Amino acid sequence: MTKPRLVFATRNPGKVREIAQMLSDQYEIVGLADIGCAEDIPETSPTIPGNAIQKAEYVLEHYGVHCFADDTGLEVASLGGAPGVHTARYAGEAKDADANMAKLLGALTNATDRSARFRTVIALTTEVGTRTFEGICNGHIAEEPSGADGFGYDPIFIPEE
Repeated sequence: MTKPRLVFATRNPGKVREIAQMLSDQYEIVGLADIGCAEDIPETSPTIPGNAIQKAEYVLEHYGVHCFADDTGLEVASLGGAPGVHTARYAGEAKDADANMAKLLGALTNATDRSARFRTVIALTTEVGTRTFEGICNGHIAEEPSGADGFGYDPIFIPEE
């Protein structure tokens, strides 16, 4: 019996591999390249859940396949939830991690509350409809970067134990 196919709306082969390993007993997980999706999928929603939904629904509408998509944002309490939906482009369209961290640390120079959280929303879209799932990792922003591992905001985000 063939496993149901699910498209993960990402161009990151590492993410596809990781999820495929987790779900390989039940699903065949493929990425956007595997379905011939070369165009940029719009991410124009003002919210993290909205962007995840928009990506998943785009794939179903244009390619006719069940899809899930994710969007993640760093929400800093003393900045009213910023950078939020703009996490990847906080310092500009170039998606420069070092510039993003520098801008965030600058914005928190005099902040006494450095609490923050990473919020990830996954949207699953089929012909029946769309469901969302959310995960949160609470923590705080360090005063300066530390460590060489990870990516994005990892050098300044310290998760709760």
